[in-house]
Amino acid sequence: MLKEFKDFIAKGNVMDMAVGIIIGAAFTAIVGSLVADLINPIISLFMGGVDFAGLYALLGEGEYASIAEAEEAGAAVFAYGRFIMAIINFLIIAFVVFMLVKAVNATKKKEAEVKAEEPTGPSELELLTEIRDALAKK
Repeated sequence: MLKEFKDFIAKGNVMDMAVGIIIGAAFTAIVGSLVADLINPIISLFMGGVDFAGLYALLGEGEYASIAEAEEAGAAVFAYGRFIMAIINFLIIAFVVFMLVKAVNATKKKEAEVKAEEPTGPSELELLTEIRDALAKK
């Protein structure tokens, strides 16, 4: 059982998946910062200073200046602004991933075209036939 588990873990697909998950987590942090620190302020500027993450509806009694105060007080809030931000984050991440996949596919296509253009020598069978014929002439 332990040997089978080691074999499973050692397979390339599992290792590739683990690396992909780790890189994906790091990439998510970068894109999250891109959205929060660069894109959201620009969107807020064009929307008249609206911060989507701070938009909420109070589902109960009380008056609170911010969503953080309402949550700290234990009030029920409908945080639709966070949902809007999650959608914006998703769209940006999806677009960036699309661009990366597109770039990788273009690179693979160029490599395939270069390989197709490379002159190929005679096949193994052709070489063996030439050797046989050369030896037969002697």
